[in-house]
Amino acid sequence: MTGAQESERRARVSLSFLATPGDLVLGAALRYNPPAEVLAAVVGTDSQGQLALIRQPEGRALAASIGRWQARLGLLPTVSRLAAWQDSGLRLVCPGDLEWPSQLDDLGDARPLLLWVRGSVDLRLACVNSVSIVGARAATAYGSHVAVDIAAGVAQGGFTVISGGAYGIDACAHRGSIASDGLTVAVLAGGLSFGYPRGHAELFERITGHGALISECPPDQAPTRPGFLVRNRLIGALSRGTVVIEAALRSGALNTARHARELCRPVMALPGPVTSMQSAGCHELIREYGAMCVTCAGDVIEHLSPGAGMRNGPRGGPPVPRDSLDAATTAVLEQVPTRGGRGPASIAVLAGVDLDTAVRCLGQLASDGFVRRCEQGWRAVRRE
Repeated sequence: MTGAQESERRARVSLSFLATPGDLVLGAALRYNPPAEVLAAVVGTDSQGQLALIRQPEGRALAASIGRWQARLGLLPTVSRLAAWQDSGLRLVCPGDLEWPSQLDDLGDARPLLLWVRGSVDLRLACVNSVSIVGARAATAYGSHVAVDIAAGVAQGGFTVISGGAYGIDACAHRGSIASDGLTVAVLAGGLSFGYPRGHAELFERITGHGALISECPPDQAPTRPGFLVRNRLIGALSRGTVVIEAALRSGALNTARHARELCRPVMALPGPVTSMQSAGCHELIREYGAMCVTCAGDVIEHLSPGAGMRNGPRGGPPVPRDSLDAATTAVLEQVPTRGGRGPASIAVLAGVDLDTAVRCLGQLASDGFVRRCEQGWRAVRRE
């Protein structure tokens, strides 16, 4: 790594402590200037650079933001503090790194400055073929069951499961992927060392062994209420598509779906009982925003990978013995009563076939156990 690259990384780390995640003003400034120059202008070591920044297109907003960032200079970490985090197993991934998921660049000025990562997988490779599964924290038994089932199914299909590590549907999605020995990535709204929610410490350890924990926040930072919504843009951007499993009308999961839709990523939703407020948001996504209605992992995989060979045409139920019958034999069987009996001549007329065809079909049906002879002619055999 060159000195310039190391300087840029240090500047990105410092700026991540001064600005809040997703700061569009900072994103715009970085569009025109290297991170080190922006940082120098903020800390006051380059007054000419500060003037140059303010003269740029977003100068007025930038001038106000610089004052706000300067008020937070006391939050900048020491070298030893950064070293301690990295010694604990955290690593930095920045734009331009080989491990950087390039799909995050679709966020434009809202692209994260950097990502803190815990886990042994390569983040970029893990997210190439991935699906986000999100939903209500107060999940019902129905939603929890389906979330585990869908996550396990897509993991078996080779997809990494991305979610937010929260209670409810998020946790079920991570657990379903882990149960199938798949990869899963949790995008946390707070710092990785803070580890919110604390009740998921054991789950986070399992995720680290089957994928990665990531956050754009400083490691010891607690999450904020707005921070959850800002975090959702990363969940929507990282994956090839988003599945919403249970969401009330004001659910944060709908916010994730909106980010995915704005990024032209497929949005899918699971239908639920019409009486359940926890499914009202999913129904609205399907009704008003054209989300794909999905009911199983196969639906999700087929929507994300058209032509994957999951099925052709509408889905049928499980095969039954009648499926193997040809058209004429099926027509004959339909005219054989289950009570009493009917002669072959009458069956032929009602089925619209000639007598020889009716006799041949009746013989085949009898051999296969569909009909049997009786005093009145032929009778259908009831099949369970």
